[in-house]
Amino acid sequence: MIIANPMYDVVFKRLMENDRAAKFFLSTMLGQKVESLELRPQEFTHEDKDMLMGLRLFRLDFMAVVKTDTGESKKILIEVQKAKEPTDLMRFRNYLAEQYKKQEIIQNEKTTLPITTIYILGFTLPEVNTACVHVARQYRDKINETVMDKKNDFIECLTHDSYVVQVRRITGKYKTRLDKLLSVFEQKNFIGDSEIIKEYTHETDDEDVKIIADILHHAGTDPDSKKEIENEQEALRTFNEMLEGREKKFLKTIEEQSKAITEKDKLLEEQRKLIEKLLGEQKDNKDQ
Repeated sequence: MIIANPMYDVVFKRLMENDRAAKFFLSTMLGQKVESLELRPQEFTHEDKDMLMGLRLFRLDFMAVVKTDTGESKKILIEVQKAKEPTDLMRFRNYLAEQYKKQEIIQNEKTTLPITTIYILGFTLPEVNTACVHVARQYRDKINETVMDKKNDFIECLTHDSYVVQVRRITGKYKTRLDKLLSVFEQKNFIGDSEIIKEYTHETDDEDVKIIADILHHAGTDPDSKKEIENEQEALRTFNEMLEGREKKFLKTIEEQSKAITEKDKLLEEQRKLIEKLLGEQKDNKDQ
């Protein structure tokens, strides 16, 4: 089956706008049942005056009701972001700061909800040799050095769990529900050099995976959808070229400044030697 690469924003957005696909994605990642879901798409334009261009940056925010391990239903905010380069780190931090400042209206009252983040990375983290990692918090009684089994809303709203997916470490296994979910993000079997579409080689024996594969199949075969992906790819290529150009200009400026400083130091050293010579000659004249 031909499917579109979900690492592109236009594809991933279409996938997560499907309620069942989004619930499958989030419940599988969190390991908790998602009972209800409210999608809040967020799209930003990143303005850079030096580069004279705007880059649209996409993230997805959800307000979800999940069933916890204790059987309770709890409302949380879930932020999903994708990144192809490590330089997106500051963007992640900025968005997370915005989330912590938000208050939600629940039953006509303002309240602060716990946050969970999911990051889908198009690059690898050298120290983390797995396709999916859960960075979990633990309440630990430091007086008695024991793990606490109770959680508190105040602490929950000040800290958060995080899930990180490295798509280039996906191994191709197709056993667990998590394996099956990650299989659509596997960055292999591309058709052509553009990495826009690929051959999905797994059998869709899971109904939720089949729904996701069908959505991605349509995105990968529909001419209008493919054109959107190509436009996004071109925008990213242009942005990266301009970023590279600015970096080269910056490095050249640093090199020129370093050279100027070296020349200045050389001149100062020559002047110091000249002064020492003159002082030495002056002393010799006095001694005579």
